[in-house]
Amino acid sequence: MKIISTIDELRDQLRGQLRTAFVPTMGNLHEGHLSLMRLARKHGDPVVASIFVNRLQFGPNEDFDKYPRTFQADVEKLEKEGVYVLFAPTEKDLYPEPQEYRVQPPDTLGNTLEGEFRPGFFNGVCTVVTKLFSCVQPRVAVFGKKDYQQLMIVRNMARQFALPTEIIGAETYRAEDGLALSSRNMYLSPEERAEAPALYAALNFVAGEMRAGHLDTFSVERDAMAQLSSRGWKPDYISVRKRIDLQPPSAGDLAQGMPLVVLAAAKLGTTRLIDNLEI
Repeated sequence: MKIISTIDELRDQLRGQLRTAFVPTMGNLHEGHLSLMRLARKHGDPVVASIFVNRLQFGPNEDFDKYPRTFQADVEKLEKEGVYVLFAPTEKDLYPEPQEYRVQPPDTLGNTLEGEFRPGFFNGVCTVVTKLFSCVQPRVAVFGKKDYQQLMIVRNMARQFALPTEIIGAETYRAEDGLALSSRNMYLSPEERAEAPALYAALNFVAGEMRAGHLDTFSVERDAMAQLSSRGWKPDYISVRKRIDLQPPSAGDLAQGMPLVVLAAAKLGTTRLIDNLEI
């Protein structure tokens, strides 16, 4: 595996490649990330991964400085997966001058759910993904469904800008007890780790209620949040949305059986976890 930090060297290395499959990451890789590499290989060749902790998507009170960085262990994992190139730029490599041009998603999608609680987050995501796509020029790129809203925003962005990159969504990789794998799980204490699957249980409660015909989404969401709160969580949201655009479903949507997804974000101790479940 070649480890490359500069854009020019990356472009030289990939020149003439027409089927590149790309997996962007922020490092601290776990089995969920590695499953994305395997899926990428099914859709293209060579497989290129990136590791870059993107300052633009962190708010002023978020965990940019303490975000887990495990570069050597990540390299070893990627080598075992047969990744061809690891693009690992420094901030100076990727942003040699202040990144004053930004890519902003529409308010209806970028300022709801995660965007409401993390203002500017998706602005940072869209900007760095656009720049990474410009550097790698992949035919396909793989993103995990755990970040459901991010996947939708990136997919819509690629379509509206007519980018020559197909966006592939990978199913959420879960531990045996249901917890979605996440780099932030390492922040959990042993007691919190034992409690963490309750978030997925709350999503299953909402899904079960909806499937049973309890279509008062506000009541079901409120009950699920109350359940988490009673266990010591601090929920930001548990919300039933339409899969097609992540807007709240109308009574007509519910009556017609519109495909739905329930999304959640909540703090357990000092660790904020997100998850979702399609209904």
